[in-house]
Amino acid sequence: MTRTWFITGANRGLGRAFTLAALEQGDRVVATVRNPDTMADIAQERLTVLPLDVRDRERVIATVDRAFELTGSIDVIVNNAGYGLVGAIEELDEQLVRDQMDTNFYGALWVSQAAVPHLRKQGSGHIIQISTVGAVGSLPLFGLYNASKWALEGFSGSLADELRPFGIHVTIAQMGGFDTDWAKSSMKFGNALPAYDETRSAILGMPGYPDPSAPPPPNDYESEWVEASPEVAAAELISLVNTSNPPVRKIIGPGAQQMVAMALDQRRQDYASDPEFTWPA
Repeated sequence: MTRTWFITGANRGLGRAFTLAALEQGDRVVATVRNPDTMADIAQERLTVLPLDVRDRERVIATVDRAFELTGSIDVIVNNAGYGLVGAIEELDEQLVRDQMDTNFYGALWVSQAAVPHLRKQGSGHIIQISTVGAVGSLPLFGLYNASKWALEGFSGSLADELRPFGIHVTIAQMGGFDTDWAKSSMKFGNALPAYDETRSAILGMPGYPDPSAPPPPNDYESEWVEASPEVAAAELISLVNTSNPPVRKIIGPGAQQMVAMALDQRRQDYASDPEFTWPA
């Protein structure tokens, strides 16, 4: 069966891998990017590229409407647009925080809201929210990035329950580490304060934040840990959409299962050590 996909942030990293994987299996793709020129090297009849900044709700609604108008129906919506933000909570100014939430959280919310009326009308569809294993636990310096994904997962769980009666699936894809631009040119950083030098050294291996425009430093741990290619994630996504009854949550990536298990174990320990509340006598 030929499917039609709608993929945000399709020009690089996971989004590009998802787009190519769908095209390679003969599907149609409506790919959205801020700059359509970045997709010029993928010239296929089954690919439609539309400009979109997911932070703009009115533009999102108009673009999703246009995509359904062009294709007639869309089977898979992939909310992939997003980026990483690193910084201690104290180091993040208002603009950094708002930009992170506008893209990672609100962007996916606006696309989901825009797509649902069309999916209900056609009585089918699968919304895939690209999340992270960081949405299960927490990590110093990644508080706002994780918060954006925790928020994404919060509404997506409810959305899954709301849309199930209409024959529409929602899956939260909790991704592990992949070899993309997420931790490279697309990542943003807070305003480094000396108080967090030790924290940065422990988490990032350096007392300050790297210059995103500079070449990446040599990786001393490269022989011990090699991130999987985006194509691995794309293959898992294809397998997911081929599932007749897809799960609400799907963990994807090497080591990701263990990361989720550790985070959940820590939460269980916290709850177990907390005595049950009793009213004072």
